[in-house]
Amino acid sequence: MESRKLMDQPHDFESALDAFPVKLEHFDGPLDLLLHLIKKNELNIYDIPIALITRQYLDTLELMQELNLDVAGEYLVMAATLIHIKSRMLLPRPETAASAEGDEEDPRDGLVRRLLEHQKYKAAAGLLHEWEQVRAAQWQRPDERVAEIAGEDVEPELEVDLFSLLTAFQAVVQRARQRPKLLLPPEQVSVETRIEQLLERLSETEACGFEELFADAHDKGALIVTFLALLEMIRLELVRVFQAGSFGPIRVYKRPRPAGAPHPIGDPEGHRG
Repeated sequence: MESRKLMDQPHDFESALDAFPVKLEHFDGPLDLLLHLIKKNELNIYDIPIALITRQYLDTLELMQELNLDVAGEYLVMAATLIHIKSRMLLPRPETAASAEGDEEDPRDGLVRRLLEHQKYKAAAGLLHEWEQVRAAQWQRPDERVAEIAGEDVEPELEVDLFSLLTAFQAVVQRARQRPKLLLPPEQVSVETRIEQLLERLSETEACGFEELFADAHDKGALIVTFLALLEMIRLELVRVFQAGSFGPIRVYKRPRPAGAPHPIGDPEGHRG
């Protein structure tokens, strides 16, 4: 795979990122990434353009590794599976197979079956989670407050997953590449410090747009640290992130820290019984 660099790469922040690995146990897996890409491209799940999906999957995987995310082996296994399916579809079929075309299984069929089954269980889990939220009378979603004020139906906001955040972050990076470069002295900001800065910004308003979090990030290091800080804030349950419908604008909402929320990485309090 051809390496694609997001921006010119300074190395002064790499040691800080190595000391701050982001675990993905609370996020989704490779099948969820594939479903995200299928939905993003408005594709027919029964007729997946395997070359397009494989390229976008590998691009996303490269970005996850670029961000020093703890990519599980199952993501790499799926990457190998996609490449294998792509190679099978590129190989010419023997004439005997061509004559019995109706009897030959499409190389994508096994993957489609896995995606459909995963989609079914994911929908069931989502429904159970919604019921749990209703019973527990948890924090009211922002779209409900808007509906009360507007007095009319609004498109519901959806809680954002990791892959939607990665897609939005890719767009932020692409726009940053278009901005004129500023010759500023290098400044290495830790993820912990960046979290404090973002929380201070959110304390001034109920919510802010995803892209606003990166307004003062002028190089690749600052962009990455800001994104990792947001992931850690989600893990610590300091914020909730919602999207206006599928692939709409993303907004970040600050919330009080719950009593049972996870502790920051490296916090000794998090290891006490």
